[in-house]
Amino acid sequence: MSIILAMLLDALLGEPKILWSRLPHPAVLMGRAVAFADARLNHGPARRLKGVLAVALLVLSAALLGAVLQAFGPVAEVIVGAILLAQKSLVQHVTAVAQGLRRGVAPGRAAVAMIVSRDTREMDRDGVARAAIESAAENLSDGVIAPLFWFLLAGLPGLLVYKIVNTADSMIGYRTPRYAAFGWAAARLDDVLNLIPARLTALLIALPQGQWRALPAIWRDARRHRSPNAGWPEAAMARALGIALAGPRAYNGQRQEFAWVNATGRRPLLAQDIEAAVAVLWQTWAWALAAVGATAAICAFFP
Repeated sequence: MSIILAMLLDALLGEPKILWSRLPHPAVLMGRAVAFADARLNHGPARRLKGVLAVALLVLSAALLGAVLQAFGPVAEVIVGAILLAQKSLVQHVTAVAQGLRRGVAPGRAAVAMIVSRDTREMDRDGVARAAIESAAENLSDGVIAPLFWFLLAGLPGLLVYKIVNTADSMIGYRTPRYAAFGWAAARLDDVLNLIPARLTALLIALPQGQWRALPAIWRDARRHRSPNAGWPEAAMARALGIALAGPRAYNGQRQEFAWVNATGRRPLLAQDIEAAVAVLWQTWAWALAAVGATAAICAFFP
């Protein structure tokens, strides 16, 4: 029941500015912990080993903190769960891109720059819309379904472990000279923790849209994606909306030729396509809520 109430509270309130303008958000605190480990350990020889040690310490700390918080009972579970789920905030950020794009390409670029790491300065209307929809699909998995999965499976310790690993991956899990060795453990563990949730997300997107027959195509497109997990929700979102996603984009001033997802889908994309993706986000959330409720009922009936 705690996880259901957490989902509802997150969907209702999101991240109230009146609270987080006065207190550091737990995600910010996790980021500081990762940055501390980076500053203290990411230098000298044996950087991969040091990265493994850093991730191990972060995971152990998160698990212990989760166990302590869980000992305070259901109220703590609901509050912490609602804070660490990101459905409402995801919808707000993606909707802001659609609203900006309706005013013009420049406002759209400014809004999408808040949620993607690729270069946005030269994006046209289609590029802004594609980036927003891809971010919506990927973050639906990373910010909603995966946290729910680990919360359901392992309570608050599982939820906090997932969040700290995902935070570490977003900060140090890059194949750059600085992080290729030190961030290796964070990136690989994040891949493992998202292995099942990413595929569950694809199913939760595809099946309510009547995309049973598209599952083999989703599987093929997902395998062509540069990420072992992000391709699944992106491929499902592309098929659900009948659009093409991924494709070429620029990072650090360099154009990279990524494969298209659902290459025969409609393009170019507009603000209304982003809004259609937001509708899919809510529909997927509703199906996830139903799945969690059904799972809780089964567990209660067959303890």
